[in-house]
Order: sequence, then structure tokens, then C-alpha cells
Amino acid sequence: MKVRYTLRAHADLDAIYLFLDERNPAAARSVKRFIEQRIAWLADFPYVASATDEPGIFELTITRYPYKVYYEVQGDEVWIVHIRHAARRPWPQSR
Repeated sequence: MKVRYTLRAHADLDAIYLFLDERNPAAARSVKRFIEQRIAWLADFPYVASATDEPGIFELTITRYPYKVYYEVQGDEVWIVHIRHAARRPWPQSR
């Protein structure tokens, strides 16, 4: 499967990475690498995460860091639709 990102998911990652880079650039690299590895893992294991209440949306918890990745599987593609800090209000909500 191929992993793709919506514009919103790209913006989410940019905001997360900017926030981390401003605080601790060295640690930020480790967090970024781990998030990207877990997302890439979805190409081989697209149904590893829990389904949400929203039909077709799955929630992948980034276990080492407090982030959640929301995605859907469409044919042979995994679409990352949203990435957020786990301390924020629960998602999904209407896109």
C-alpha cells in the first residue's frame, strides 16, 4: 500500500515539527523519525490501529510520544487525514 497525506495532515506535521524544533532541535529529530516510521508502517499493516466512531477512520497512537494519527484506507492507499497531540480534545469530528 501507498501512504498519502491530506493537506491538513501535512499542516499538522509542519506545526508539530516547528513546535518541537523551537524547543529542542536534537530531541525533535528523534520524535520526527519515530512518527514518520510509525506512519510508514501503515503501508504494510493498514488495519493495525483501532477503528474510531467515525466510519472508515482509524486511530494510530504513537506509543512513545503523545500523538495520534487518524487515517482511512481507500483501495490500496492509506490516507493520513489528521495528526494531533493526545492531550487535545478527542477527534474525529467532521472534516
